[in-house]
Amino acid sequence: MTMVKEYRTIYEDGIGEIVEKKSRFICHIFHVTTQEEAEAILEKIRKEYWDASHNCYAYCIGKKQELMRCSDDGEPAQTAGRPMLDILINQNLCDVLAVVTRYFGGTLLGTGGLVRAYSGAVKQGLLESVIVDKKLADLLKITVDYTGIGKIQYLLGQEGFSPTDTEYGENVVVTVPIPIEETKRMQTAIMEGTNGRAQMEQLKQMYYGEVNGEILLFED
Repeated sequence: MTMVKEYRTIYEDGIGEIVEKKSRFICHIFHVTTQEEAEAILEKIRKEYWDASHNCYAYCIGKKQELMRCSDDGEPAQTAGRPMLDILINQNLCDVLAVVTRYFGGTLLGTGGLVRAYSGAVKQGLLESVIVDKKLADLLKITVDYTGIGKIQYLLGQEGFSPTDTEYGENVVVTVPIPIEETKRMQTAIMEGTNGRAQMEQLKQMYYGEVNGEILLFED
């Protein structure tokens, strides 16, 4: 299966809430990878919030948003599920489920008001979540003597590539994810910059992303 070069998803689930004319809109954001997983979570939410007026949802599953579903759960057509789905689509989110639970406050919001409320709840839920942009990379292991490590650190820093591990022993061993389209160019630059003293090994292809200033590796 061909791996996509980059996609955006949820790293940490979140819960957000807004209030519109005394109606509460509680949004849960989940990372999901299958329709079965999404449906199981939906069933759990429905049981937990059994006394709510509505439990509307939207999800995008697949690294290219191949599977999309949404539901108004009794709200007027196109006022809940579809606006929620539009937020996920517009933010290019994959493998994500949004569920908005509404507790009716006694005042009708109208079509436009419902669209704004459900959209706003999802936006708030996403603000309370942690989103990560995952990029496909070659995990590169670079071994060099101490006279060459400064040049390698400079070259990586110039490109904005951050090592995930650096070991200091007889030589210095740096492990760093390099976007697949940049690997050959960086290998050439490192060889030239160290006058051929660096040894390089491509360990494997995997995704990496930055979360709270830290570079993380992902096996998916």
